[in-house]
Amino acid sequence: MPEEDPYQAGHRTCAGCGPAIQYRWVLKAAGQNTVVAGPTGCMYVANATYMSTPYTVPWAHTQIASGGSFTSGMAAAYESMIRKGKYEGEYPNILVMAGDGSAADIGIGSISGALYRNHDALFICYDNECYANTGIQTSPTTPYGGSTTFTPPGKVIPEGKKLPPKNLAKMMSEGHPNCYVATTTVGYTLDLMNKTRKGLNHRGAAFLHCYTPCQKGWVYQTPMTVELGRRVVESGLFPVWEYDPAERKYEYFIPPEQRPVVDYLAMQGRFGHMHPEHVALMQVAANRNWEDMGADVPKRLRELEDPEAHKHLKEEEYSLPVNRGIGA
Repeated sequence: MPEEDPYQAGHRTCAGCGPAIQYRWVLKAAGQNTVVAGPTGCMYVANATYMSTPYTVPWAHTQIASGGSFTSGMAAAYESMIRKGKYEGEYPNILVMAGDGSAADIGIGSISGALYRNHDALFICYDNECYANTGIQTSPTTPYGGSTTFTPPGKVIPEGKKLPPKNLAKMMSEGHPNCYVATTTVGYTLDLMNKTRKGLNHRGAAFLHCYTPCQKGWVYQTPMTVELGRRVVESGLFPVWEYDPAERKYEYFIPPEQRPVVDYLAMQGRFGHMHPEHVALMQVAANRNWEDMGADVPKRLRELEDPEAHKHLKEEEYSLPVNRGIGA
């Protein structure tokens, strides 16, 4: 593990912040010869306050929609200066770290354009599955059933969010086949760091989709951030894989334990309103993910596709215990 820490203490993220954990490990993997662009989002607001910036490497703020175009400009500028002899240093590790609101929604066109042009940079989506900075609004990566301020559960729509999440990483790999693309979570530190290095060492554009829990928006106990990063993979709801553009193939990680989705859902208050039929639908989605990864789906997980299998969870009007967490 590198001793250098380009992302220092002193920032103002929430306790248990998943994106802050991701930032630290990514910048440890990248090292000092790194420049970072940060579109508007949680990690801009928490890390750019006067006299409390935590970076020991150059960092620049971009608008929420322009992370890709800004980073394209940085890459082109360094290439031009090196070519003209105006910059004598090595080409730096160029990173843009954007939240899901930017990378999967408002700024997706900008990032897609940069990937298409194959600029030599690593584009990272730190995915906390909501617009957390502005009040926990829904985003395209908010999972089915997730309660946000824009998708509150009620009598008419008891499940909360009705739409499934956007498959962001597959959009990037299938739409930009010359790019290195991978998914990872803060629950697997070495995987996160290794894929960061692979993305930076890849000649051309690379994209990394990182699952980063949000304690305030998801409503869970603060120390459980890293455990959630493992549990979501074990439940089959967030497949971990990497796409090798040279081989044109995917390599999937199958965890040693395959858990029912309820083991993951019950850790978070944002799913505390769900009824048995909603939990069953999420188990169906997870089982399809296992199939897509080429994994065997255990019989016990098949049986959980039936809403009747979740009836025992129901307590009064709720199917899951509502965990309000420490900081909620």
